[in-house]
Amino acid sequence: NAPLTCAAIIQYTIGLGVEEEDRRRTWLDDAQASLARGSVVTARAILRYALKEFPTKKQIWLRAAELEKKHGTSDDFLTILSRAVEHCPRSEIFWLMRAKEQWLSGKLDAARQTLADAFAANPDSEDVWLAAVKLEWENDQPERARALLAQAREKAPSPRVWMKSALLERHLKQTQAEIQLLDTALSKYPDFDKLYMMAGQNQLKQARQHNDPFIRRSREYFQRGLRHCPHSIPLWKLAAQLEEHHATIPKARTILELARLKNAKHPELWLAAIRLERRAGNYKLAENLSAKAFQECPDSGLLWADQIASAPAASRKNRSLEALKRCEDDVHVVLAVANLFAADKKPKARKWYNRAVSLNPDLGDAWAAYFAFELEHGDENAQSEVRRRAIEADPTHGELWTSISKDPEINSGDTPSILSLAASKFTALLATRYQFLSPSAAADNNR
Repeated sequence: NAPLTCAAIIQYTIGLGVEEEDRRRTWLDDAQASLARGSVVTARAILRYALKEFPTKKQIWLRAAELEKKHGTSDDFLTILSRAVEHCPRSEIFWLMRAKEQWLSGKLDAARQTLADAFAANPDSEDVWLAAVKLEWENDQPERARALLAQAREKAPSPRVWMKSALLERHLKQTQAEIQLLDTALSKYPDFDKLYMMAGQNQLKQARQHNDPFIRRSREYFQRGLRHCPHSIPLWKLAAQLEEHHATIPKARTILELARLKNAKHPELWLAAIRLERRAGNYKLAENLSAKAFQECPDSGLLWADQIASAPAASRKNRSLEALKRCEDDVHVVLAVANLFAADKKPKARKWYNRAVSLNPDLGDAWAAYFAFELEHGDENAQSEVRRRAIEADPTHGELWTSISKDPEINSGDTPSILSLAASKFTALLATRYQFLSPSAAADNNR
């Protein structure tokens, strides 16, 4: 309540009894301790004094920015970031944080100017180039984004820059431009797995029948990618999916078996094999694979979440308890438990969803499920708060989430749009129990 008095006391006492070489570490610890006690004004005063003494130290600016982001206003946050870029112009993170905050505040032109200034200070920065592209892309300015990417490929070339260039063409449905960029990129970066994945998907998308030449070309991209990137789990899964949908189940099974030989103890590969057998109706084989998977990966939250989801109704509670004993803080397990409560329309689902998004804010599926729950059971304030937090987290992972965010047929790829679409899709999945029930378990529940 008395910030000036607090600042004056800090100024005259903060250095007492502190060795010269220990000042920065001690003051950061003091600021953290003040925040832990809820003394935001004191923490702010300590950090401001520390910045006067160490104006070029990135770590202190980060702490000060985090404080204003959490406890200050948007203007306070922007002010501290403006000062940070003056003193640390080569630290890209401050430019990016400032541009993002301006964008989220509706100040699009200000965000553009910030990124232009960031270019001047960091002309070779991949992150700055891609942030500028994202700004234009998500504000429906594809030609600006395309021009920026063309410059980035010349001035700051990298696998990600080439990949984003191809992604933009995919988004604009320019199939030939996309594959041309991918082929050029592969000649430059033959060990970047995502390029092979995109190239295979590009060809697959053009196929009209199972013996289509595009299927063969897609297979060739995936196989070439696996020779260069044998430890890319997503690439193995894509190759197996192609065989499942356009060849035979045994071929898909063989690919996943080979993947597990080359990549031991990867629960994602085991789960892909288990799901393959379930889709084929081989439930006994799926159970056997699940048992083997737990022998190799006994503490995998991903596998335990699948066990919860696929269990018959009578067994779900016990499976959940066992999973939580093994993987108490695994986001996949926590989310699976939340989904069970949500399916039964129990309010305690809210607590579990909140725990899931706190454990891993980057998991879009957790945000989608949480938002879907609030849309059905929460009030407008609860819905707005989950939406606000999801936008701030800006998630990028999750099976459901990426099925939407990476779909070129979806015109808007911004977080609010993906969140709404994913929540709607999740609600449909939950209602039919397809999200976490195998056909055998569904039959058990309907008895």
